[in-house]
Amino acid sequence: MSVAGATVAPMTPASSSKTGSKTATGATDENPPAAEPDEQVAGRCFGDGDPLYAAYHDDEWGVPVHGEAALFERIALEGFQSGLSWLTVLRKRPAFREVFADFDPRTVAGFGEDDVTRLLADGRIIRNRAKIEATIGNARALVALNDAGTSLDELFWSYAPDRGDGSRRASRPATWQDVPATSDASTALSKDLKKRGFRFVGPTTMYAAMQACGLVDDHLATCPVVTARA
Repeated sequence: MSVAGATVAPMTPASSSKTGSKTATGATDENPPAAEPDEQVAGRCFGDGDPLYAAYHDDEWGVPVHGEAALFERIALEGFQSGLSWLTVLRKRPAFREVFADFDPRTVAGFGEDDVTRLLADGRIIRNRAKIEATIGNARALVALNDAGTSLDELFWSYAPDRGDGSRRASRPATWQDVPATSDASTALSKDLKKRGFRFVGPTTMYAAMQACGLVDDHLATCPVVTARA
């Protein structure tokens, strides 16, 4: 996300609504009903006010993700989130998994125009033709990558910062203003994926995916996720 995402917070807050703030609570096609508020946790990077969002922050964001389907899902959902809040995507994630066959790349790569029509008619997901078609195209690009002998896991994680000490960042950010929207690595990853036929994988979206999948760890210094490790 684009952070919940300061610029980035989860699936980071890469987009404008990833700044941790929620959108209006009115239930619409793009914004399902909100869950009951959860109790606020001092120092949490984002997620206060909604138990689903809070659980995503506490249990998923920044945790290393591996595997073709899992990474394909993260990249696809980051693309769908563009211009929307990450919380909207989280609420729709179960439906996304259902209609996109649990993001099995070879299954999605086989989707045709009838599937595009089916997906555009399903109000449980974000109904954007360009994003739907890009997800199907990305599945085909992923299959081609695999058929050429390379895994998405291998390619994606090759852009993780290598600091030689096992750490995932030089120093921990104190505020969201210290969290970048992009990095040299996310820009290079974006170029590599585009060269291989992927779409909706710009540098900001890829930095959000790197945050979400644990290639970088942008939890703030005061975050309870961080202090619990100490």
